[in-house]
Amino acid sequence: MLLANISLIEEFINTVWLQNGLAQNTLSAYRSDLVQFAKWLKVPLSAAGEVEISNYLVHLYSQPIRPKPSSQRRLISVLRRFYGWLFEGHRIQKNPMLTMELPSLGVRLPKVLAMAQVEALLEAPDTSTALGLRDRALLEVLYATGFRVSELVGLTLTQLNLDMGVVRTIGKGNKERLVPLGEISSDWLVRYLAESRPVLLKGRSSDGLFITGHQKKDNNDARMTRQMAWLLIKKYGELVGIPRDRISPHVLRHAFATHLLNCGADLRIVQLLLGHADISTTQIYTHVARERLKELHAKHHPRG
Repeated sequence: MLLANISLIEEFINTVWLQNGLAQNTLSAYRSDLVQFAKWLKVPLSAAGEVEISNYLVHLYSQPIRPKPSSQRRLISVLRRFYGWLFEGHRIQKNPMLTMELPSLGVRLPKVLAMAQVEALLEAPDTSTALGLRDRALLEVLYATGFRVSELVGLTLTQLNLDMGVVRTIGKGNKERLVPLGEISSDWLVRYLAESRPVLLKGRSSDGLFITGHQKKDNNDARMTRQMAWLLIKKYGELVGIPRDRISPHVLRHAFATHLLNCGADLRIVQLLLGHADISTTQIYTHVARERLKELHAKHHPRG
């Protein structure tokens, strides 16, 4: 039965990929969620109804270590898509997700940095060295664009247009968007490309924008990896007193969006810059901005 379930899951994953072009990380998460559900079930996936799905959710939420809210939302999302797919393909007669009362997961506000913290982080690298200059340019681009870390390390030289001050990226769903770099970020990129990148390449060739300073054992690819970008950002965060659990590439993405809204940017513009397909995803940052205003009011108003 498990093999049949896994075969069905793979068919669903392939269909979603063909229809929506989702990122491999998203597809892997969908696959993992469905496989775990299939292992828990005592019936085939196509035979599971509201009772089985409800019992599984109760089982998950009653664990000593509950799934993160984001993981819970993703699970519910993939179950909706999966059973909708089965129903549309006439493999089940009723979609059990249509009438289910799902648990309220609440609003989980993203971690965000104050502007002063971001300024300190950006100034942390030692720009008198080739590596420090690269890291300063990387941090400036990340904060200026709000890119996901995969978008950042995947940048190539051909995606840059420094004359126009924009960068082209391919986001989730294989969707392309143009994002402004801003003058400061562009200036640091010009310095990095002229002074640091040639030194770090050491005669190697690479079309990647951000590169490592050493050759990898298994190939000659000079591009920076996602893992290396994470480690660099956490390292500089620690240098300026930001705890490791409060800093990551995605926290800078949150800071980018929240600071734009705090400074009066339109929500639709922020949605386009972030590459969100649905504005409801972007609206979480309005909650963060309101929470920040409440904190400032409580701290500085005489009757706060």
